[in-house]
Amino acid sequence: MKLRRLLIISTLFCSFILLPGFISNTLSQNFTVVIDPGHGGHDPGAVGKISKEKDINLNVSLKLGRLIKQHAPSVQVIYTRQTDIFVPLMKRAEIANKAKADLFISIHTNSVSGSKTVKGASTWTLGLAKSQANLDVAKKENSVILYEDDYKTRYAGFDPNSSESYIIFEFIQDKNMAQSVEFASMVQNEFKNHCNRIDKGVHQAGFLVLKETAMPSILVELGFISTLEEERYLNTSTGQENMAYGIYNAFKKYKNSHELKTTKNKEKTITANSTPNTMKEEPFKKTNTPNVDDNNVLSPQPKIVEESTPQTTTKKVKTPIVESEDEIIFKIQIMTSSEQLKTTDTRFKGLKNIEHYFENGLYKYTFGASSNYNEIRRLRKEIAPKFQDAFIIAFRNGEKTNINEAIKEFLKRRNR
Repeated sequence: MKLRRLLIISTLFCSFILLPGFISNTLSQNFTVVIDPGHGGHDPGAVGKISKEKDINLNVSLKLGRLIKQHAPSVQVIYTRQTDIFVPLMKRAEIANKAKADLFISIHTNSVSGSKTVKGASTWTLGLAKSQANLDVAKKENSVILYEDDYKTRYAGFDPNSSESYIIFEFIQDKNMAQSVEFASMVQNEFKNHCNRIDKGVHQAGFLVLKETAMPSILVELGFISTLEEERYLNTSTGQENMAYGIYNAFKKYKNSHELKTTKNKEKTITANSTPNTMKEEPFKKTNTPNVDDNNVLSPQPKIVEESTPQTTTKKVKTPIVESEDEIIFKIQIMTSSEQLKTTDTRFKGLKNIEHYFENGLYKYTFGASSNYNEIRRLRKEIAPKFQDAFIIAFRNGEKTNINEAIKEFLKRRNR
């Protein structure tokens, strides 16, 4: 009799495991986020008239972590620091990599020198700084390594104050770039539309801490401690909670999107294993109607902008010709939007032959298409004055593919 009961319980348990809902809940418990309060200890970061950056960063980070633990208790929250201590940049990335985190959020507060008044929040991802202003932000944040005794050895001679050192970021094609930009755009949208902060946009620059992480990663600049009004705001509980809520809301949307994709992939794998040779991959299609996910989440409109307005030019940019449909095709992603834009939209700044694909609730717009990576790399440099944060992506048979693997395959083919 006892044996029969055990058999019944075991059967029911196995049945529950195979239910999609059970799969989703199991997956959600595996999500890990690392929160990185910038600076700390003998590194104060930027110093304002009434406070230090390291304290603002820590307070907002702890509030963000508490929000995640309160509203998403299944998520594992890891901090690079929870007190006023110094943590080397490399160590911060090591903490995230060792935890095999799904997301890395580094929190900072911006500043400018002199008496210039600047306001607003911005969000950053890894990439080559295309303007002096972006490079200056990267230099400021990377200069923390100067507090480390062995920084020349640890960072292979990297000099955070030398522009030449940042050439290494020209050749970086981060495999997590698309997801990082997606999350950064969500954060920036929250800052603008729900936190009522001045929108300083989404940017790319060469941050060492983001370079060393092996997962989608962003760096947030909460505001300008050098502007007394913003410094006061960021030192109030209201201001810190407001910014923490903004990042949390973006995190929630990103996590929902992540879990939806993971669950669908898991269910597709289960179906494929149970019914072999019956699944057929759908070809890549452009779509005009966005799909709202199971959590009723539609990703917000991201903006990738520069602080300075690029000069318009009458120079015609020649679009590369696709050499073969069967080969890997490289394209330049120039911007994303939550709504479909007309090809004549002024935000395309006169570029013709704009294409788009739909991914994670966002329309993503591309320019140029070629199986020759060098051609697309040259084209990106040509349009850089207009789209300074544009980056290269790759497609295989119409499906988006890993850019690093695509470049390796291109180089292998070229050397044959």
